[in-house]
Amino acid sequence: MRSLFLALALALLGQPLGAATAAQGPIVVFAAASLTDALQQVADGYTKASGVEVKLSFAASSALAHQIESGAPADIFFSADRDWMDYLQSHGLIRTESRQDLLGNRLALVVPVASKLSIKIAPHFPLAAALGDGHWVTGDPDSVPVGRYAQAALKHFDVWDALVPRLVRADNVRAALVLVARGEVIFGIVYETDAMTDAKVRVVDIFPADSHPPILYPLALTKGASADAAAFMQYVRGAEASAMFRKFGFKTLGP
Repeated sequence: MRSLFLALALALLGQPLGAATAAQGPIVVFAAASLTDALQQVADGYTKASGVEVKLSFAASSALAHQIESGAPADIFFSADRDWMDYLQSHGLIRTESRQDLLGNRLALVVPVASKLSIKIAPHFPLAAALGDGHWVTGDPDSVPVGRYAQAALKHFDVWDALVPRLVRADNVRAALVLVARGEVIFGIVYETDAMTDAKVRVVDIFPADSHPPILYPLALTKGASADAAAFMQYVRGAEASAMFRKFGFKTLGP
């Protein structure tokens, strides 16, 4: 089964089958923190089918991109936005022909499950009044994709300026989710898929898709990717993996 995955992937990517002999060690995937649960199950399924180990490293897309830039030995980069993939591409660090937007997501306003907050997202909606003297959280808008999406959405509804003084800037979306779940903030803005993973948070409302740039997850092979990595990429793009991503709330996109 492993040889079948590998032969197919190498053929699709235009690599000779003999390149498989250069593969050594596990496949290393650097992936956005919001992919943690879904991608772990996809990787487990691939390992079970192929016998090839997949090691996953999850963090903010910005942090992972900088690690790859610094020489970290990743085979695949799976980003939560196009900007950080563009960054690596502009530095010649990915195989451009392998790049693909694979998944989509939605942006959610979330609160601790015991919170009574009920509010509808709309122009000038009273989030600042709901905040009172408390704080709110999302990823750091200066670098973390979810924070960039959140900033864009709040600016779209003309409430960003009133909220930014009380923003807690998390290192990644899962760190933001933890603060909401613990009740350490009044509300947070995370991906809908992350909200689905924690019973201690409640979704108040979903931001309209036209209030922020599309939430897209591109993936690509790095320049130094092993031959085995191409086979895993093909599996991630396939029907079995797509069904798993949908189970965790992601939208799967066409080729």
